[in-house]
Amino acid sequence: MDEERVRVRMDTQGVAEVALVRSDKMNALDPAMFRALTAAIGQVRADSGVRAVVLHGEGRAFCAGLDKESLQGIAAEGGAGVGDLLPRTHGLANAWQQVAWGWRELPVPVIAAVHGVAFGGGLQIALGADVRCVHPDAKLSVMEVKWGLVPDMAGCVFLTELVRADVARELTFTGRVVSGTEAVALGLATRVSEDPLGDARAMARQIAGSSPDAIRAAKRLLNGASPVDAARVLLAEASEQQRLIGSANQREAVRAALEKRPPVFR
Repeated sequence: MDEERVRVRMDTQGVAEVALVRSDKMNALDPAMFRALTAAIGQVRADSGVRAVVLHGEGRAFCAGLDKESLQGIAAEGGAGVGDLLPRTHGLANAWQQVAWGWRELPVPVIAAVHGVAFGGGLQIALGADVRCVHPDAKLSVMEVKWGLVPDMAGCVFLTELVRADVARELTFTGRVVSGTEAVALGLATRVSEDPLGDARAMARQIAGSSPDAIRAAKRLLNGASPVDAARVLLAEASEQQRLIGSANQREAVRAALEKRPPVFR
């Protein structure tokens, strides 16, 4: 695991704490962060003693989304470094989707503690958790449209489950930033908390004190009750994103955002 990106710790009650630790970059996503998150999910899954997971970011933010270097690379290389998104390398998901979808597929509950910002891919990672405790002043955004992209890390599955159809469309089309308080009202988050990490830890300990058989059975049932055809939507996300990455308008969106100027689309 890339230790400088993600840390996993297990307590005596069976609570695994997964922390994004790239705090100098607001836990922004780069290739090493993707690898580290995937490794953390695998580590937690392999430990039969885990009864609940707390997911959070250290420093000023939960996760600011793709980092500037990755976005600059997309603009300069036309997405050449992204690779083929269509192969299902992790069950229903590709490697990029796994860092968000993987939390859903863990057999135990995952509670995300969100503070600072959760933008783009960072929000999708938080949405992969079963429960989200958010600070009222946190900022959340389905920000992909700013970069000429679509949510493609299982975000379309999660948004469809969590919010009304018109709300999902508005947030996706506009990239509007919402506060933690509004996120709860919209359904993006579970509860507002002045201490999201403390509350997430308390909830995880409570869950860990219940019958692990019942908790795992409940997660299987609730996952199975989702009305979304996840396999179809995850593949559709990858297909749409594959067409967008490196296109003229997508590259212009990135360049314009990084240069802080209005984009000029063809």
